[in-house]
Amino acid sequence: MLELKDYLVFGCYFLVVAIYGWWVYRKKKSAIASSKDYFLAEGSLTWWAIGASLIASNISAEQFIGMSGSGFKMGLAIATYEWMAAITLIIVAIFFIPVYLKNKIYTMPQFLERRYNSTVAMIMAVFWLLLYVLVNLTSILYLGALAVSSISGFSFTACMLALALFAIIITLGGMKVIGYTDVIQVFFLVLGGLATTYLAIDLVANHFGAGSTFDGLGLLQRKAESHFHMIFKRNDPDYLDLPGLSVLIGGMWIVNLNYWGCNQYITQRALGADLKTARNGILFAAFLKLLMPVIVVLPGIAAFVLYKEGIFQSEMMQAGELNPDRAYPVLLNLLPAGLKGLAFAALTAAVVASLAGKANSIATIFTLDIYKKRISPDASEQQLVKMGKFTVIAAVILAVLISPFMGIDKKGGFQYIQEYTGFVSPGIFAMFTLGFFWKKTSSNAALFATIGGFIFSVVLKFLPAIVDLCWLLPIGFAVPNTHGIYEIPFIDRMAIVFVACVLGMYIISIRDAKRSLRPKGLEINPGMFRMHPAFIAGSLIIGGIIAALYTIFW
Repeated sequence: MLELKDYLVFGCYFLVVAIYGWWVYRKKKSAIASSKDYFLAEGSLTWWAIGASLIASNISAEQFIGMSGSGFKMGLAIATYEWMAAITLIIVAIFFIPVYLKNKIYTMPQFLERRYNSTVAMIMAVFWLLLYVLVNLTSILYLGALAVSSISGFSFTACMLALALFAIIITLGGMKVIGYTDVIQVFFLVLGGLATTYLAIDLVANHFGAGSTFDGLGLLQRKAESHFHMIFKRNDPDYLDLPGLSVLIGGMWIVNLNYWGCNQYITQRALGADLKTARNGILFAAFLKLLMPVIVVLPGIAAFVLYKEGIFQSEMMQAGELNPDRAYPVLLNLLPAGLKGLAFAALTAAVVASLAGKANSIATIFTLDIYKKRISPDASEQQLVKMGKFTVIAAVILAVLISPFMGIDKKGGFQYIQEYTGFVSPGIFAMFTLGFFWKKTSSNAALFATIGGFIFSVVLKFLPAIVDLCWLLPIGFAVPNTHGIYEIPFIDRMAIVFVACVLGMYIISIRDAKRSLRPKGLEINPGMFRMHPAFIAGSLIIGGIIAALYTIFW
């Protein structure tokens, strides 16, 4: 339960965000003359605002709760999602962002219409809206309310309504308010997260009688040696989640490149800036990504060490079974007064920032790609902004109403979200990649990747229930699960489906070319990808740090 000091700290966080957001809104209000300015903050976000907003939108309850739970269960290896994301962000900054900006792309459906046709664009616009509202927005809101409720002691419903209202207020101010308030959100997120990590390591140090808190880091490695390996061997029980070298040279690239490069929710932060500002902002986000495992993974490992020593055994149980996702809330409840309020503010900041970013992306796609093109082509800029605000409110209210009935509480945490996003990631990434760099890619090929990729993913998911896949064991594409059934790890499934989609798209595109169906290309030239020396230096530093981390914790 929170005490007076915690409420004071949290109140400071709330007031700072609210007052700063209002100040940004009032200062920039007169400048909001177009829908692009409202949805994209065109030309207004600095590099540090873009970078902070990328991280604030990305980190939410599923990271704090789910990734800490994965840290408890499998250790530092789960940090591959964060550290590989840092490399991915650099690739997106070099190759993806220049294409979007050069061709004046403001939404992902707009890219698909420009590159393929309106049918592909409309199918994907509707699909993304359904995915963002029914899956992402509901899960962020539900998991966030669950986490906030467990720490604060307030009812789940009250926490959900408060988070929804806070997110709506921020989102209605447009991308400028979201971008600049995200800087404050990230500050509290990092500060509160580091406080929780410090406490967790300090608990380990005190339990074993170490001389200082920093000795706790060495104790973590000695007491949980198996939790400090980044690459799992095939006989590891968690190999199905993180299949060995696939996290470095396989499907993990598809997970990250699709998320960071082909996702309206993420790319929107950079689409309103010039190339240099966008790249610097993305580079800043990549540096922040290096820090995230310290905040969301180490506490889970510390909780694992303490659990093995018999500490808070009952608190980690749910319905008579060990639930790793309880690791982070258990640690937060051990924080002293004041620090608990700071950690509570960090968690709230992560949830609210993600909700605001997702709601803004929903409004952007619906307003610019559906309402303006199919419902009201003659709508004025002011009408588009009003429709965007209405869409924000409607989407969040819908998420509040349906999230309790989605069964989110019965599903796993971070790993579950990653696996089921993987049903659509390979096809979408194939469609974008070939659309970028191969002018012969046709709209029929894009439709194949969208629909065929999803069907192929579903088939591979449920194939082990029908066919014994033990014959794939020698080549490393199948391992037995806890029931002895041979499965293909979901990261490997994504790689297989991606290759199948690319081959299918190639065949279809060649066939369409013979039928004189000329595809539409984008404006691309080598000079677009030229980099500033400072960006190159920063990228090399990040690459060197990642290489060192994998070498040390291989």
